[in-house]
Amino acid sequence: MSGRPFLHSPPHTLPASRAPAGRRYQASKGRPAHWRRAPATGGRAGEGGCAQHTYPSAVIHPRPAAASVALVLCVGLLAACTTAPTSSQASLSRTSTASAAPTVSNSPSASPTPSPTPTFTVTDSATPEPTWFSPLTGLPGEGPKPVLVVKLDNTRYAQPHSGLTKADVVYMEEVEYGITRLAAVFSSRVPDRIGPVRSARITDVDLLAQYGRPAFAYSGAQRKMFPVLDAAPFHDVSPRRGDSGYSRDYSRRAPYNYYLNGKVALARAPKSSLAKDVGFTFSEDPPEGGLVARRASMAWGYSSAQFDFSRKRDGYRVDLNGVPARTEERASGPLASTVVIQYVKQTPSRYFDKGGGNTPHAQTIGSGRGWVLRDGLAWKVAWSRPSAKDGTTYTLEDGTQMPFKPGQTWVVLLDSKRRAKITPLTEPSSTPTPVPSPTPSPRPSS
Repeated sequence: MSGRPFLHSPPHTLPASRAPAGRRYQASKGRPAHWRRAPATGGRAGEGGCAQHTYPSAVIHPRPAAASVALVLCVGLLAACTTAPTSSQASLSRTSTASAAPTVSNSPSASPTPSPTPTFTVTDSATPEPTWFSPLTGLPGEGPKPVLVVKLDNTRYAQPHSGLTKADVVYMEEVEYGITRLAAVFSSRVPDRIGPVRSARITDVDLLAQYGRPAFAYSGAQRKMFPVLDAAPFHDVSPRRGDSGYSRDYSRRAPYNYYLNGKVALARAPKSSLAKDVGFTFSEDPPEGGLVARRASMAWGYSSAQFDFSRKRDGYRVDLNGVPARTEERASGPLASTVVIQYVKQTPSRYFDKGGGNTPHAQTIGSGRGWVLRDGLAWKVAWSRPSAKDGTTYTLEDGTQMPFKPGQTWVVLLDSKRRAKITPLTEPSSTPTPVPSPTPSPRPSS
């Protein structure tokens, strides 16, 4: 049969990658791969012709039979040569029938189309599914990176913060006089400018131990607390160990003008621990049983925080101390995918500031109660952290682990003597969408 052969292979479905164990991810289905035939170059048909020959005169011997045979052969060869083309450029034309004899053509003709040897190439236009998800955000990434924790001021003078939108996790803790500070955890993205940087507190020592040995940046601390910080399981990249990476922004008032280059800080601590499981689990889908929670607010003596769910931004807008949180990199400020209200036992510590204010110690090792907000809903949870090296797990009333929404998580360490206000805390509406009545057909006019 003439023409190219055509081969076809059915589409092949590539396997979907799976998320790491313990994460509730559903990988997207693989897209079909298509087989394509790539043309191959075939060999060219040979060219040839028959040249003319000149034969010498035959010598007649006294053998009539042999002479007759020789004469017949000579005549046949001469006849064949006289009918061959004289041009060396003449070519043979092949017919589609394999058994047909070649015909001689005196005019040049195009070379026959070569028959290609079909080859196949697998192509896949689908983006490969990620194989690693951050244990701190639940978002896909290239692999675990070092962890940097930076203490930040949380007064109105600190606004706008710098780098806060790029933090994986943000902790809020109470310090002296009923004000609060932030501990921002960076790993997936580490900004060149983070601040304003402020001092460490006793709560930080236990809190950060669950991250292994991260790099810890802070502006200073009470001298009485230096031995505790020196023995703590983190890499100290504060100005006590050198001011590389720190700078003052003189367009802002002190002490709210101290900033850190996060990349430089991590370079100073090359052995900082990589991001690891700290007890969080993530899922795009919320569990059953959530109550409507459009707003959560909490207050201290001289500080407050509020989280308002935004359907448009698909997360919680953050208000700090009565004003919307702002950042230099994004005017709309940080967006919390998950908000954790963790009630902790809080006791006075042996540390006091220069004015006599006592530094409270929030106990983050142990167990307690709390709330988790995501997707405009809230769930009661129980938190547990058996030891300093363990992560903090949050479980629902049925004992299953509460999945966070992938993205930035805010954890508010709230004294158990205080209470957060969550509204409206009502059952989700289950009113079915009304089905429109069918439009009656118009009656024919009489």
